[in-house]
Amino acid sequence: MMNETELEVKKIVCEAGKRLSTSGLVAGTWGNISCRVDDDTMVITPSGVNYDTASEADMVVVNLHNMEYQGQHKPSTEVGLHAKIYLTRKEVNAIIHTHSMNASTVAAARREVPPILDDMAQIVGPSIRVAEYALPGTKKITNNTVKALRGRNAVLMANHGALAVGRDIEEAFTTCLVLEKACKAFIEAEFMGGAKSINKFEAHIMHQYYLRKYSKKKR
Repeated sequence: MMNETELEVKKIVCEAGKRLSTSGLVAGTWGNISCRVDDDTMVITPSGVNYDTASEADMVVVNLHNMEYQGQHKPSTEVGLHAKIYLTRKEVNAIIHTHSMNASTVAAARREVPPILDDMAQIVGPSIRVAEYALPGTKKITNNTVKALRGRNAVLMANHGALAVGRDIEEAFTTCLVLEKACKAFIEAEFMGGAKSINKFEAHIMHQYYLRKYSKKKR
């Protein structure tokens, strides 16, 4: 029998999926969302199910340690990546993987984004790294992405897309939007003579201030 916490998190993930569908950050069934239930469990969007028609019952409960799952659908193919992030980042309670246009463009160019905007430095971190390319759904892409995400709340995945994390689903969505905005600004600034960075030390200070100021654990 599913406990009340899992039911609550299923509702959060299902509603987030519908929001993602209308956000312009993904197309069709691409992308995925998860939320932590506890230290051993998460809820993740199912593989191949349209967000617009999905119900709470379609969301999949997954054990973070052995990938065993409960539900009528298979979990997203990136389930291993989500699990590894939760196991290595105890402060993270929500993850959103997108294929937004500007982030995907910078990921295709494999360009690290320097701290060019205040809100990017505050929310994402002092840069947006690019995880080395690997086939989707593999251990290699999991390891590459987790490595590039260290000390950051978002990462670009080479020739693939982007991933953002948060202490709750709202913060994860905000991070997605700031990431996309920063990538758009970076692309356009490159046509105007090149993007000019904030001092990296100041960017680091801004990120740490943001983390401490908004340190209340949420979901």
